[in-house]
Amino acid sequence: MTTQVDAWSAAPRADGVVSFEETKVEATCPYSDDEEELIDAEVNGNWTPQEKALHEARLKAKAKRRLRRSSSRNSASESVSESGEVAGSDPHSLKGKVHNNDRKSRTGKGRGLPKKGGAGGKGVWGAAGMVYEVEEPDAQDPNYDESAQGDTVYETVVPEVDEKELEKMVNPIVQEYFEHGDTKEVEMLLKELNLGQHKYEVTSLAVSLSLEGKASHRELTSRLLSDLSGKMLTQRDMAHAFDKMLKELPDLILDTPDAPQMLGQFIARAIADHVLPMSFLDCYKGRVDCDHSRVALDRAAVLLTMKREMVRLDNVWGVGGGLRPVKHLIKEMNLLLKEYLISGDVSEAEHCLRDLEVPHFHHELVYEAVVMVLESKGDTASHMMMKLLQSLWKTGLITVDQMNRGFQRVYDELPEICLDVPHAHSIMETFVELCFKEAVITKQLRDACPSRGRKRFVSEGDGGLIKN
Repeated sequence: MTTQVDAWSAAPRADGVVSFEETKVEATCPYSDDEEELIDAEVNGNWTPQEKALHEARLKAKAKRRLRRSSSRNSASESVSESGEVAGSDPHSLKGKVHNNDRKSRTGKGRGLPKKGGAGGKGVWGAAGMVYEVEEPDAQDPNYDESAQGDTVYETVVPEVDEKELEKMVNPIVQEYFEHGDTKEVEMLLKELNLGQHKYEVTSLAVSLSLEGKASHRELTSRLLSDLSGKMLTQRDMAHAFDKMLKELPDLILDTPDAPQMLGQFIARAIADHVLPMSFLDCYKGRVDCDHSRVALDRAAVLLTMKREMVRLDNVWGVGGGLRPVKHLIKEMNLLLKEYLISGDVSEAEHCLRDLEVPHFHHELVYEAVVMVLESKGDTASHMMMKLLQSLWKTGLITVDQMNRGFQRVYDELPEICLDVPHAHSIMETFVELCFKEAVITKQLRDACPSRGRKRFVSEGDGGLIKN
């Protein structure tokens, strides 16, 4: 044990390291220096040399600790004067006491003015005359409360349509427009799509679909472009679309051989409707290498020269079926039936009837066909007309209502027809029975066919009276 104590006492120690024994001695022996010397004098006679050396080491460590504590207090309080007074303190207050609410610097390094000129610090309003702006609430603030900001408006963000998906979205809208013809509905549906930079594609897609359709579809397309111009599409967008179609004419001809002429008519109609600028054609003079594009531009130039006095080229696509005069439609149907009796081509007759685009007037074809059977000689016309009506019935081109209405018109006018065709009743009965066997007409329509009763005369014993 004595050896261990010597080693501990002889070992060097770092400054500031205090052993547990030293702390314990300080706590248990709170004596002054004089008292410690007296105790040492009394005890030294009985201590061994090792114990005496250990006790001296403890005293030296305690003195070092006291020296470090006093030096740290002196460095932290530079403002303490030689007399012990604190710099900057109130001379009338207690000695060395500093007020907690004093706003002046306590270190003595400042000029004795309030910090920040009285415009800063916690719980102050700032300098006189300072105007604070209204701070907008920050959504990133942890204390941000969305419900406390008033009515919250949520805006739906529609992503921009990709060029590949544009055709899939626009084609159904245009095809449906060909059925109802409402341009406002098309405009509403297109506004729901975020077309972005590809909005000019609407024009090229609509024109391409109309080239494969009917004349009425092309007329509807021209009206659609006129209504969309200035609202959704600008003249620059229209010019971009027609320029693209002129470059794609070699591909359009594969499906529509007359595409150059039709596209020229579209350009002329668009210029007349102020959809395209008047200088559109001038930009292509001497710069066109494709023959198909040159044909389209020449067609447009010719139409604009011929119709210079007209504000709009309204009849560039002809008159629609529903707008044609009734006499014109009757003449067209008579010509159709006469050509059929000569050629016997049912498919051509169906094609001509579809081109007229008057499904509400198909009863006139049935009426004219039955009248031709009554006025014809022989059974050839009746069999051919029955074959035509049967084909139109099976394909659905002529509906039940139109078929019944056509036959009923003949039934009603049969007395007048008999004036020109005396045997009209018998021919009518034979033709109606033939149509019923071939499932062209219904049983109710066959039973509704009028029959002419035979007259009986005086020779048959009626007393000289004639009975019907």
